[in-house]
Amino acid sequence: MSAVETRAHRGTIFLEDARVIAQQAWPDGQYVLRLSAPKCARHARPGSFAHVRCGDELPMRRPLSIQRVDAAQGWIEILYKTVGKGLALLSAAKPGDVLSCLGPIGQGFTVHADRPRRLLIGGGVGIPPMIFLAETLRDEPAGTPPPLVLMGSEIPFPFRPRPSTLMLPDLPAQVIAAMPLLEDWGIPSRLASKAGFAGCYAGFVTDLAAHWLASLDAETLAQVEIYACGPTPMLQACARVAQRFGVPAQVSLEEYMACAVGGCAGCAVRVHTADGPAMKRVCVDGPVFEASSIFPPQAG
Repeated sequence: MSAVETRAHRGTIFLEDARVIAQQAWPDGQYVLRLSAPKCARHARPGSFAHVRCGDELPMRRPLSIQRVDAAQGWIEILYKTVGKGLALLSAAKPGDVLSCLGPIGQGFTVHADRPRRLLIGGGVGIPPMIFLAETLRDEPAGTPPPLVLMGSEIPFPFRPRPSTLMLPDLPAQVIAAMPLLEDWGIPSRLASKAGFAGCYAGFVTDLAAHWLASLDAETLAQVEIYACGPTPMLQACARVAQRFGVPAQVSLEEYMACAVGGCAGCAVRVHTADGPAMKRVCVDGPVFEASSIFPPQAG
C-alpha cells in the first residue's frame, strides 16, 4: 500500500461535539438516534459511517452506519441495536446530551449510470446505508427507474410497516409490507422475515431478491446492480445471487473496529485484486467493496 493510499482519507474526517436531537426506541433494543453534527452531515455519503463515543465512562468509540443526513439542517441519523456495554450506554442518551463524533468515515457506494436499475438489500442493522442510498437516488434524472429496496429482519423492524401502494407484479402478491418512509418517497420496498410478520416474504431477503431477478429479461438484467449491507452470511448470499444472474454487486462490510481511521489495521480483511490477494482496512478502504473481491465467484 502506497503512502498516498494510506493518507487518502485524511482531511475528510471531522471531529465534532454532536448534540443529541432525538432518540426513539424500537422493539428488541433497537434505537434511532439523531445527532446535530454539521460537518459530518455535510460530507457523508451512502455507505459511510460515524465513530461515536457512547459516554464519558467508556473511551472506546463505536462505529455506526449513517441512515440519513440533512446537510442544510446539520443532522445525521443512526440506527443501532444495543449489543454490548457501549451501545447500551448510548441508548441512555437524552436530547441535549453531547457525544463526541468522528466522521464521516469510509468509502461509500458508487452509483453507475449504465446500471440504472438498482436493487438495494439490507439486513438487520445493515438497513441504514440502504435508506441513505435510496434517499440519495431520489435526485436521479427524470425517467430513471426508482430503486427497489428489500429489507430482512428476524426481529420487529425499526419502523411500523404498512401495506404498499406501489405495486410490484414480479413479486408474490402476498408480499406487501413496506417501509412507510420509502413509500412516501415513491420508492418501492418489500420486507422479508422468517419470524412470520404480516405481509413479509417468509424466507431470506436474498431469496426474495433472487425471485425478483428471475422475473427480468436479459435486457433488463443488463441494467441491474446490487447494493447490500448486513451480516456476512447475507452478504455472501448476495454475492452468490449476483453471480447467478450475472449482475455486479457492491457490499458494505460489518467489522469490529478500534481506531476506525486506518491506523490500527484491526479491521483488515482479505480482498482479491487484479494483482492478487491483499489485506484492506474495512474502515477507510471500505466499508464498501465489490462483492466479487470479497466473495470470489464459485466455479460452476
